[in-house]
Amino acid sequence: MKLYCLSGHPTLPCNVLKFKSTTIMLDCGLDTTSVLNFLPLPLVHSPRLSKLPGWVSKDGTVNLEKELKECAGRVFVDSQPEFCLPERELLDLSTIDVILISNYHCMMALPYITEHTGFTGTVYATEPTLQIGRLLMEELVNFMERVPKAQSATCWKNKEIQRMLPGPLKDAVDVWTWKRCYSMQEVNSALSKVQLVGYSQKVELFGAVQISPLSSGYSLGSSNWIIQSHHEKVSYVSGSSLLTTHPQPMDQSSLKNSDVLILTGLTQMPTANPDGMLGEFCSNLAMTIRAGGNVLVPCYSSGVIYDLLECLYQFIESASLGTTPFYFISPVANSSLEFSQIFAEWLCHNKQTKVYLPEPPFPHAELIQTNKLKHYPSIHGDFSSEFRQPCVVFTGHPSLRFGDVVHFMELWGKSSLNTIIFTEPDFSYLDALAPYQPLAMKCVYCPIDTRLNFHQVSKLLKEVQPVHVVCPEQYTQPPLTQSHRSDLMLELQPPPMPYRRCSVLNLPFRRRYERVYILPELANSLVPSEIKPGISVATVSAVLHSKDNKHTLQSVPKPPPAPPTKKRKRVMEEPPVVLAPKPLLSGAVPLEAFLATLQKHGITEVKVEETADGHILHLQAEDTLIQLEEDGTHIVCDNNEPLRTTLRDLVLRFLQKL
Repeated sequence: MKLYCLSGHPTLPCNVLKFKSTTIMLDCGLDTTSVLNFLPLPLVHSPRLSKLPGWVSKDGTVNLEKELKECAGRVFVDSQPEFCLPERELLDLSTIDVILISNYHCMMALPYITEHTGFTGTVYATEPTLQIGRLLMEELVNFMERVPKAQSATCWKNKEIQRMLPGPLKDAVDVWTWKRCYSMQEVNSALSKVQLVGYSQKVELFGAVQISPLSSGYSLGSSNWIIQSHHEKVSYVSGSSLLTTHPQPMDQSSLKNSDVLILTGLTQMPTANPDGMLGEFCSNLAMTIRAGGNVLVPCYSSGVIYDLLECLYQFIESASLGTTPFYFISPVANSSLEFSQIFAEWLCHNKQTKVYLPEPPFPHAELIQTNKLKHYPSIHGDFSSEFRQPCVVFTGHPSLRFGDVVHFMELWGKSSLNTIIFTEPDFSYLDALAPYQPLAMKCVYCPIDTRLNFHQVSKLLKEVQPVHVVCPEQYTQPPLTQSHRSDLMLELQPPPMPYRRCSVLNLPFRRRYERVYILPELANSLVPSEIKPGISVATVSAVLHSKDNKHTLQSVPKPPPAPPTKKRKRVMEEPPVVLAPKPLLSGAVPLEAFLATLQKHGITEVKVEETADGHILHLQAEDTLIQLEEDGTHIVCDNNEPLRTTLRDLVLRFLQKL
């Protein structure tokens, strides 16, 4: 069993498991942190960005003024943003049989895998994962396509030139493999390969293994996966949460008795408490609005935003924010808010019961009805005529490199009354803000990450007790910035097996058994013999038939009767004679009792020699050797067939025949 690691990002995983003749890809996350190296894509012409100076090396030997721009001491690529894809050279991706998706954030690289590698398999995901994943991909494509950039920067990727660039561009990894965003046509083609599954539904793969998704408690439809054969079990735990939020709670008990547990997607903010962050979010928002400023919340169009809106719903009245407008701007804003209300069976019990009242499970439905929350596809059209300040705007993208958020950064960045509140943990907020410096608006960092922290995961592993744990190497050492914090790492016995991008692990357990079925008529013909009280054994002569990884024992076919013919037959054409199998022998030959039996039969001169495997008996008068070993008895006797037969019969007296 082998595990290939294709992604270096622990919360955006992409691994390939080879297990029992199947090749299974576990998630295909897209590392979007690479976009922080690019200039933002403004929706309207930005004089500030267009006047940025080009970059020239200090000695003047490298001039990349057209490709690289300097802003507040940092260098950015002036081109369409590009993404760091999962590794595609480590193994032939066309051999992948299935792709299992754990949540909608971990499927953003799907079109790169399914459309450009010769992939012909099936993708398995739950319905909310598919539908919300589609929205996030559609939003990403929309953000890129509405601000096209003519030039494509490639010279800076030359290894010799990249080495001379200032950080962080100098340290960017595998820049030649970075790719522009896919098209909507590729998205639709990739998602047409998805087959929907429900929690605990069992799906057979080629008769070799069975896969089954379990609720992971992190987001709508998010799953952990069980991959098992008759005698082995692998659990894949990715992006799970034990906190009480809007999705169904995590199914922990089904993870028990795993031979291998692959652990990924833990919280990116182990020191930040999500409840505390929500409180800070609300208080900073209220403070800014009361001072007459606007609040900008860069966020994804699904996920934490549902919890933020629910929190604000309870907070608005008590904080006297009843008249403040809330705007949610995204090409998929309407679909996202509606989807969250219709996936009732994927929600926690509390929200499921509301559906039967009937009430909308999320309170943002009421915010929309009372006009407190308005949603728009973009800043153009209706929004520009209805927009009033001070207000709160939820919009994407959290990287601040594309989407409507770029416009609000240019619009509100110069006033210290306004505040930007970061809630998504995927990007460093200082790196996200870098191309907008100098900035007057206030910045508040309230990362809300509900995924498992190290304390929770240690407790979980003690309960489910897997034999082996495999995880990204980042989890086996404390964070670089807090090297003294040994509580921010996984400490297990035996220690977990770490992996990094491009590593191949041989997982440390061997398959020992295979299940074989026996046909009723063959079972009927067996004659068991009792060898110990309560234990019977029967010999089987059969034909092993294997098809679709299922093995069956069938009766040996009888040779067909020869048709009568006048011609003389060739010897070769005669049907083979099926001989009755010799009886199998079991038991051991006790030395003392055997010597006594030999004496009774007149064999008295016996020299006994002890060996590592048993004993050698030398019958001196007869010049014969008998080797008594654990798994066999050998009689060495020259030209004395009657003696050999007698000795054989004496040995057989002590053994059982099956």
